[in-house]
Amino acid sequence: MTKKFTEYSKFDLSDVNKEILKKWQEGDIFHKSMETREGHPSFVFYEGPPSANGMPGIHHVIARSIKDIFCRYKTMKGYLVRRKAGWDTHGLPVELGVEKSLGITKEDIGKKISVDEYNACCRKEVMKYTREWTDLTQKMGYWVDLENPYITYDNRYIETLWWLLKQFYHKGLLYKGYTIQPYSPAAGTGLSSHELNQPGCYRDVKDTTVVAQFKMKNPKPEMAQWGTPYFLAWTTTPWTLPSNTALCVGPKIEYVAVQTYNGYTGEKMTVVLAKALLYTHFNKKAEGLSLEDYKPGDKLVPFKVVGEYKGSDLVGMEYEQLMPWVKPVELDEETGTWKDASSKAFRVISGDYVTTEDGTGIVHIAPTFGADDAFVAKAAGIPSLFMINKKGETRPMVDLTGKFYLLDELDEKFVSECVDVDAYKEYQGRWVKNAYEPRFTVAGKYDEKAAQAAETLDIYICMKMKQNNQAFKIEKHVHNYPHCWRTDKPVLYYPLDSWFIRSTACKDRMIELNKTINWKPESTGSGRFGKWLENLNDWNLSRSRYWGTPLPIWRSEEGEEKCIGSVEELYEEIEKSIKAGHMKSNPYKDKGFEPGVYTKENYEKIDLHRPYVDDIILVSESGKPMKRETDLIDVWFDSGAMPYAQLHYPFENKEQIDKRTYYPADFIAEGVDQTRGWFFTLHAIATMIFDSVAYKNVVSNGLVLDKNGNKMSKRLGNAVDPFSTIDKYGSDPLRWYMITNASPWDNLKFDIEGVEEVRRKFFGTLYNTYSFFALYANVDGFDYSQPDVAWEKRPEIDRWIISLLNTLVKDVDNYLNTYEPTRAGRAISDFVNDNLSNWYVRLNRRRFWGGGLTEDKLSAYQTLYICLETVAKLMAPIAPFYADKLFCDLIAVTGREQVASVHLSDFPKCHEDLIDKALEERMQMAQSISSMVLALRRKVNIKVRQPLQHLMIPVLDEHQRNALEAIKPLVLNEVNVKEMRFVDNTDGILVKKIKPDFKKLGPRYGKIMKALAAAIQQMSQEDINAFEKAGSFTLRVNGEDAVIDRADVEIISEDIPGWLVANEGRLTVALDITVTDELKKEGLARELVNRIQNIRKSSGFDITDKVNIKIASTAGMDEVVRSFGDYISNQVLAKSIEVTNEPIPNATALDFEDFTLDVLVSKA
Repeated sequence: MTKKFTEYSKFDLSDVNKEILKKWQEGDIFHKSMETREGHPSFVFYEGPPSANGMPGIHHVIARSIKDIFCRYKTMKGYLVRRKAGWDTHGLPVELGVEKSLGITKEDIGKKISVDEYNACCRKEVMKYTREWTDLTQKMGYWVDLENPYITYDNRYIETLWWLLKQFYHKGLLYKGYTIQPYSPAAGTGLSSHELNQPGCYRDVKDTTVVAQFKMKNPKPEMAQWGTPYFLAWTTTPWTLPSNTALCVGPKIEYVAVQTYNGYTGEKMTVVLAKALLYTHFNKKAEGLSLEDYKPGDKLVPFKVVGEYKGSDLVGMEYEQLMPWVKPVELDEETGTWKDASSKAFRVISGDYVTTEDGTGIVHIAPTFGADDAFVAKAAGIPSLFMINKKGETRPMVDLTGKFYLLDELDEKFVSECVDVDAYKEYQGRWVKNAYEPRFTVAGKYDEKAAQAAETLDIYICMKMKQNNQAFKIEKHVHNYPHCWRTDKPVLYYPLDSWFIRSTACKDRMIELNKTINWKPESTGSGRFGKWLENLNDWNLSRSRYWGTPLPIWRSEEGEEKCIGSVEELYEEIEKSIKAGHMKSNPYKDKGFEPGVYTKENYEKIDLHRPYVDDIILVSESGKPMKRETDLIDVWFDSGAMPYAQLHYPFENKEQIDKRTYYPADFIAEGVDQTRGWFFTLHAIATMIFDSVAYKNVVSNGLVLDKNGNKMSKRLGNAVDPFSTIDKYGSDPLRWYMITNASPWDNLKFDIEGVEEVRRKFFGTLYNTYSFFALYANVDGFDYSQPDVAWEKRPEIDRWIISLLNTLVKDVDNYLNTYEPTRAGRAISDFVNDNLSNWYVRLNRRRFWGGGLTEDKLSAYQTLYICLETVAKLMAPIAPFYADKLFCDLIAVTGREQVASVHLSDFPKCHEDLIDKALEERMQMAQSISSMVLALRRKVNIKVRQPLQHLMIPVLDEHQRNALEAIKPLVLNEVNVKEMRFVDNTDGILVKKIKPDFKKLGPRYGKIMKALAAAIQQMSQEDINAFEKAGSFTLRVNGEDAVIDRADVEIISEDIPGWLVANEGRLTVALDITVTDELKKEGLARELVNRIQNIRKSSGFDITDKVNIKIASTAGMDEVVRSFGDYISNQVLAKSIEVTNEPIPNATALDFEDFTLDVLVSKA
């Protein structure tokens, strides 16, 4: 007995999801997809490791879909695609989560909780949501090896990181430096520049700013003739003013001395500022007003310029310390003690970076809180203003938690000699930003509104300055300020001892190699990433935290260093230390660790994390004890090293990297936030250690926003739960919507209605097309066992859809091969919706109805089957569940392929010999004409079932005429018009108007655009006809030739009496909308057929059932039945049609426009 195609009573993609997922798991389809490709060329994919200490979100669906699409595609193309999952297990996200859950801060670690206990909590926390991540990964159909993932806290993974760091060290690319760096008080650690440049880290904030008055010590004569002389300097961080030690001017900038009054106190003063900013700080209306006539409180404060200078003329001038709380100090190299350095400070210095874009053109210099400040101050011999703590260490005025140092924390001698206790004591312990103050963070949650509403230290300092006549202007100012990527709180710039990777040494090579990478979009590679490389700083590797990869460098107090590159090396160094008497025993030997044995069991005997590595003391070459540098390394180094560490390179799998069999990656993909994160660290390590790219192709996907374009968050209540969405709709509509709605690199405005629309329009259409096929194929017993109908015997419409199908295969293959999934998905959608369902199936329905399995019907079945089978394969990478369902439903009957899944099949191949571009062009013309005519019908509410008499089409050339002749019967049948008439474009029947497209022409002809537009609109009918034929036209405008193309204008044909006209590209149609009595009758006949067919369907009749029909006699329908009875009978399979004047029991009342008709349809 012939197998039958499965028919379904309902369409539920959520059920399909569950059914196919179960099949994959039971059949181990994922692993089989790799086993069947063993020995084939490899396509190398790297998975960017997520952190499982947070729940996955809807944005992870698009990121993981993109990865899955290309891995599935390449597998179907015959490649072996290994996909190793990974977990990012170190770093700030984990530590901050643990601190929040335990109700502690960084300062509590080692006091309220031991480092050992804390790290144990981190190890547990980091895998908190592993089950949810695994669940989402499986439900959304992302195939990745979760059974054997790489885990960044694994000792073998860390050992590779140590090996890499030793390579940097030996190349002279790893060094220790004391510099001003971005520091996050909230996170308790310094940050690298790439962390500071994550999306959203720089934010607009409104801060209190002040233009401060620095009193001159040795003014020029003209500066001392009116009140007190001051330099004016502006700052957005008033809390740094107590640390000021210099003022900086631009050497070539012009400055002015201005006599005026202080607007707050009314005191006379002469101030110096940049000439270009004079009217920013002074009202031009007050210029020339008498200085002597001013009274405190007047709205206009008079001013008078009394001197002009170059910045270089001001260099060397001195001023009084603005806030003499603390004296600057410097180290006396002879005595080794600290001494007052005030005599070297508080003077004007020069700096080329000074601008007049804002402020006063004079920059306040606090060397302890700015890298530029520190640089120019050092060059000019200006000391920094440091505190000295009880350990004798120099520290800025603000501690690492973001508050002014307490006097009790400082060296007593320093306090007695260098600190004005009375002035400083009211500020000790004050937080420089409210965001750092503990009272605004309750139960681990930062109350940003309360922090913003409270008075800040900046406001307090400014008010004090106002009272002391030190403030020229105080105002709120919106500016861009960096925030910590993990805490969302502002950073400080802070002097720190840190270890750096000298990435600037390899900057040019990084830029060179980056140009070989295929970035999608290209603008990210050349712009966001490329520009970043051009302005690269050295990579701050140090992190002052507890849970992470320890820096494998041991140092003695004398400065001797040793960088460890493996556990075996550390083991041997411990043995040396034992012999030197610095350690009693080898903890690794004690635990039974065997160097050189790389099994998981062996490495689980030890722990390379803190505090255990901190307990190891090594011996220097001179015999001195060496302690490990307490820093951890940047967590981005962990993930950037994954190509090597996931393989435990070079200790294992060495050939896979060295012989480039699993390196570099052919493809990676992550969100745009990784551009300066994972993408950068992958590239940096690969360039500096292996002189190679780490990846050849990279897709950088955009953000997922809510439907209004706002960022999603639980707090705003606009976040979309991926689990419930998949449970409701299935994974396929979600994936298809996210991929086809916008290119992956564009931000996606997520609207759940869009998912429903995709489910209904695309998947619903495909489901209905399959259902139509299965229904009739089962009736006729079609199972594709018959030989293919010869190509030349197939009707043109079959050859057209097969041609279009092969063009689709070619296009989709090209789109996916060039990492354009959106274009691939849209091409498939358009083919299914517009061509396969709405055109091919609809126009060929009658070929599937009734009768035996003729050659024509067989051709129709074979054609539709090939289309469905091919579409199933094409869509498989994007919609893996339904594609598998559809494909397996098809081959289960035909046996055309002996595979358990579409994902074990091969990607379709394009048969160029079956592509007929001329045929495709003709059919596209037919579709366009039909679309225009149907739109004209809708315009005047004439249904398609109502026949019309005439359709008129102007032809531009013989090629177009021949094409129209070929499609004439098809179009007339489709639009239900009796006759198609061709007219020459020059007949003058249609009057055309032409309009210029300013958006397209403007950029090319900006200067003459107005005259060109007038010339276009004045073109004659002959000119327009010639233009349409040639496709381009040259106009002489203002003495120059302007060439316009067809796409540069809109040509519109005007309606003529009794006709409606429409235009699309080179096509124009005119429809006669006159409905004669005869046409009206035929229209009613067609409408009656439609109503009877609906009755058949609702009555549950089989498609082959014959029927008898009774119709109540009605003036509006009797003549129609007499004239078109045979037509009606044939269409509805009626054995008889009876018109009666008698009442008809159980009849169905049908409402027509002018009357009601009773009809009874019964099985014959």
